[in-house]
Amino acid sequence: MQSLDHNAVDLLRAITRPPSNVTPIAVARIAKDVNRWDDVIEGARRHRILPMLYRILADLPDVPSDVLQLAKSEFERNAFHCMTNAEELLHVLRAFETAGISAMPFKGVVLAASAYGDMTMRTAGDIDLLIRYGDLQRASEILLQRGYLLNTLTLDDGSPEAKEYFEYHFERPSDGMVLELRWKLELTQPRFRHELGLDWAWPRRIIVKLAGAEVPNLDPVSSLLVLCMHGSKHAWSRYMWISDVVMLIHSEPELDWNFARREAKRVGLERCLALGVLLAWHSGAEMPDPILQLFKADRDMTRLAEFFATNVLENPGAMPGGTVPYFLRILGSRDRLRSLFSPSILQPNERDCAAIRLPRALHPLYYLIRPFRILRDRSGR
Repeated sequence: MQSLDHNAVDLLRAITRPPSNVTPIAVARIAKDVNRWDDVIEGARRHRILPMLYRILADLPDVPSDVLQLAKSEFERNAFHCMTNAEELLHVLRAFETAGISAMPFKGVVLAASAYGDMTMRTAGDIDLLIRYGDLQRASEILLQRGYLLNTLTLDDGSPEAKEYFEYHFERPSDGMVLELRWKLELTQPRFRHELGLDWAWPRRIIVKLAGAEVPNLDPVSSLLVLCMHGSKHAWSRYMWISDVVMLIHSEPELDWNFARREAKRVGLERCLALGVLLAWHSGAEMPDPILQLFKADRDMTRLAEFFATNVLENPGAMPGGTVPYFLRILGSRDRLRSLFSPSILQPNERDCAAIRLPRALHPLYYLIRPFRILRDRSGR
């Protein structure tokens, strides 16, 4: 993948800073030095931050007309998807409510409306809903009635794989709408053993306005933990995930940081929280200095934050070096110990098989290959 021009990187960093830190004069000065506007558009598209780019470019002088028109077209297309996602989400929530099913939307347009202040300012993806496992069958039936098809293998059969499977993926052929039902939120599988389901998120829920309607939303602390977990799970390979944390912190000046740290430690996400918050700080997020120093006290996460802050735009997907694989480093202390002494850490999976193709008769060799594969790609997965 071609590296982005450094001026393009500077501009993308500038447009994703908190609104209070984005000065038109400073951004205009950076934009004036951009020569490869294709890099700017491609980088914004790759990292799902095109809506934020257009918001800034629309007010800048001397932006090439073709660049501005392309950014505008992308923005309008995304805005349409955001509105259709919001409409569909409201229909599904009403149908679930009628059936007595509690459901919590997360990320997507609800996060955009609450943290960004505008549901069109975040790239529209799929619809994510957290439900209780006991409601899965009824919820699936409702979605099938709405024209969705289940595109995920059903592993609810008592098999070992089913124990590590926490989502159903639905797609609607008529319009391409994608919706995922989840009954548990996970950092790593199968080694992360915390019950982060609806019973964790629902009691502290808040209500937000979406397209004129009231919908349930994660409280700020739960939302922060979920965003830091999600970004850490995917090794912060998209700048949008950092922007999400930045915008959430900016939108919640009264965030209860002490509770966030206690809750993160309780559910094994203290290192993910530190990593996500430190990455947001590198991107301009503001927080009380005593809180920042507490996060910086984790030297390993401080180093990881510096690595991802440097590489996310220039070299997305890069994995940090070191003797301990990344996906062990981000686990809490108890989970790391549990992982190190768990036979499952050396259980071969599809990534090992994809790394080296062996005939079936030689598959036992994957047990020898896996440790070297983990050390090579630094993932620990």
